[in-house]
Amino acid sequence: MMERNAASIPDLAALPPSHALVTRDAAAALGRSPQTLRKWACLECGPLRPIHINGRLAWKVADLLRVVQGGV
Repeated sequence: MMERNAASIPDLAALPPSHALVTRDAAAALGRSPQTLRKWACLECGPLRPIHINGRLAWKVADLLRVVQGGV
């Protein structure tokens, strides 16, 4: 089980919707493991689609908020 420190979980509501988070931070915000988000990206089977920034996965804050608020 992934242990999370409350200080390490990003406050999505405080971030601009146009920003994107790295996989580790997006996973913490959703209460999932980073590998789960990577699987969603690879298999295109999750509620989110990542964007690519310099060859790395990033997750839009607006999409993360939609999932957290139950708008999947």
